[in-house]
Amino acid sequence: MEVLAVCLNPALDREFVIDNFKVDELNVVPNEKNTMTPGGKGINVAVILSHYGVSSIATGFLGGYVGNVLLSELRKKNTLITTSFLRINDETRENIAIEDTVNHTLTEINSEGPTVTEEDVRKFIKRYEVLVQKVKVVVISGSVPRGVPNSIYGELTKIAKKYNKFVFWEARDEIITDSIKITSPDVLKYDMRRSEKVLGNILSTEQEYINAAKDLIKQGAKLVILSYKTIHDFVANEDGVWKFSPKVQIDHSYLLGSGDTFVAAMVYAYLQNKCCLDMARYGYAAAVAKTSYLGKEPPSVGQIEEFLAHVTTERVE
Repeated sequence: MEVLAVCLNPALDREFVIDNFKVDELNVVPNEKNTMTPGGKGINVAVILSHYGVSSIATGFLGGYVGNVLLSELRKKNTLITTSFLRINDETRENIAIEDTVNHTLTEINSEGPTVTEEDVRKFIKRYEVLVQKVKVVVISGSVPRGVPNSIYGELTKIAKKYNKFVFWEARDEIITDSIKITSPDVLKYDMRRSEKVLGNILSTEQEYINAAKDLIKQGAKLVILSYKTIHDFVANEDGVWKFSPKVQIDHSYLLGSGDTFVAAMVYAYLQNKCCLDMARYGYAAAVAKTSYLGKEPPSVGQIEEFLAHVTTERVE
């Protein structure tokens, strides 16, 4: 196996395409515009990687009827995905995404998810330490369920580093702020869909983003990606900071799955022996390619390489 995909708070995703979506009204969705798929950021990364021929083990917490459905659907996806989830008593969450291509909006409704006991966390960490020894790369991505400390990313990464594994994170600020006190990943991508907060500070100017990216590099990450105004990214490594921008227009209603595509494409690039900045460029091109159509299906390797020409890279520091 090449990748351990850690999804601590998986979800059963429901995706609806509703043009001219109306609040407080009946919205009828044709069957062909209503899909149900296994989700959660770590699971999404595993599924995308399977399209690129990369094998993975998906792990995290699963519970209840929804958890059973999610596991069944995930096992249908691709034989390159192996599953090793810890079963819990509480019900796995469901998420809803509503894409309106007329008004160019994406509305997401995410359940909070289950509560995990301290004993479940201990059991999971033991399972994780066995699994991590079987792979080359670890991806820890997405939210944490109630009962799991925000510092869990740091704890899991500390274990991975003991076995010399390369680690990717994508998470919100509260998880990163607590986890980075323990240790940093090799690649750190902020999930900034809900907040422009980094290490407890709200960012607004480009210089603030640049400074924050540099600070995260100083704390031990080899590559840092901070989303700016949704479609741009500030990318930093030990050699400097760059601003990535698309040459094509981005439709915001097509953004679903672009962040997970970004991470998966970086993992794929790493396994192809690309260096840090080229990994980020490859991930960004994949994310831009993904916004050219609806749905969770990832772009092909050929499409990603085509979209590399649609990415501008400006050194800013």
